[in-house]
Amino acid sequence: MKTTVEELKDNEVKIAITIDAKEIDERIKKTYKDFAYRYNFPGFRRGKAPRPVIDNALGAETILATVTDDVIKETYPLAIDESGIIPISQPEFEDQESLVEAGKPFSFVAKFTKKPNFELSSYDPIEVELPSEGATDEEINLQIDSLREHYFEFEDAAPSKKLEEKGVADISLIATDEQGAAIDSLSSESRLYVLGSGLFPAEFDEHLVGLKKGQKADFDLDFKDGLVAGLPSVAGQHDKVHFVVEVHAVKEKVLPEVTEEWATTTCGFESLEDLKTRIADSIVNSKQEALPRMKENQALDELASRLKGDIPESMVEANEGDLLQNFFQQLQAQGMTMDAYLAQVGLSMEQFRDDVKTQAFEVVKQDLALDAWAQQKKMEISEADLTQEFANSGVENPKKLEAEWRASGRLHTLREGMLRSRAIADVLESAVVTEKSDAAKKPAAAKKPAESKKPAAAKKSDTPEKTAKSKEGKQ
Repeated sequence: MKTTVEELKDNEVKIAITIDAKEIDERIKKTYKDFAYRYNFPGFRRGKAPRPVIDNALGAETILATVTDDVIKETYPLAIDESGIIPISQPEFEDQESLVEAGKPFSFVAKFTKKPNFELSSYDPIEVELPSEGATDEEINLQIDSLREHYFEFEDAAPSKKLEEKGVADISLIATDEQGAAIDSLSSESRLYVLGSGLFPAEFDEHLVGLKKGQKADFDLDFKDGLVAGLPSVAGQHDKVHFVVEVHAVKEKVLPEVTEEWATTTCGFESLEDLKTRIADSIVNSKQEALPRMKENQALDELASRLKGDIPESMVEANEGDLLQNFFQQLQAQGMTMDAYLAQVGLSMEQFRDDVKTQAFEVVKQDLALDAWAQQKKMEISEADLTQEFANSGVENPKKLEAEWRASGRLHTLREGMLRSRAIADVLESAVVTEKSDAAKKPAAAKKPAESKKPAAAKKSDTPEKTAKSKEGKQ
């Protein structure tokens, strides 16, 4: 196979590929043999029909068209690998009506858009701000305050205290229907009620806001559409309900004092010091896991902000497609429907698609920034590096897998991923890390894709290990 590359304007490329006559003849011979086995030809055993019989039955151009399609499909990826050019668009093949001919070489031309080379505004070391590796007193106290929230009590507020939105009060409630008959399931002489809890409609809470101890609210609510989920037993049974609500006491949440008794008796620790030590250990362990992610995320964001130039829309769309495919595979593996997922995270389909597009753009921008860094640092992936990557993949036969990747013309995707891995490793190694002065006021854990409302991040490149695991899963 011979290839010639012609650079056009706007990152378009023409690649001319020529396959010699010997290989074309071998392919034609093999295709005739395959067809002889694939079809039944009267008067001939399977696999023994001669070429004229096959031509008469199927048409001579059928064989040549099949060989032509196979040649283009199989040699184009190899030519791409050989050229070192990474396409970001589907190829357009010129003169598609030409067919291979026995005894003659075959040539075809493919036109596509290649991935452009980008520059960064600066190649200086990245500056990263991270929390301290240890547990500060402020962080420990924040964790203790969070623990206290689990052991709060409600106490009566001053009589002059007004009930606020999301406030808590001890109330009595009398509910009657349109005929004045009591609705026992809604009535209560005394109950602790939290505004905004969703037990009653928002209009119910609006009548209580501003009331003080001893004050009443007398009002009607329309329930033609049924009550909210908290009261299914009366949903749809009453069009209108009359309420008389009296506030017996406005309540205030009181947190326990941090004492030895609280730490030992309530929380079950050996002492207050033991509680603080356990919390400190937990914070340190969390940071050991989270800080590397935080460092990498900050470094990638900063590196991406240095990227100069416009990102091709085709790259964003391709990454968006990969991201969606991975996401739907995750949903399927979890046995969850798309509607259930959207309801769980509180997103509409339009919001979901916007999030996916935004995430795809961010990933592509980071990838291109890593490519620029690798190019500036003159990083290269040798053949030995590629072979070692397959050896490290954990598959039973790495040599066989490498041969499959080479035959399918996929090595350029692996080389691209390895270069990006080296680039981010170099960025992190040279990064200037400073400690945040306000670290205690912020959570130590880095943001994970699974914790956001977005789908998991799209993969940046294929790897032999991923391919091996994928094959194992299909077996």
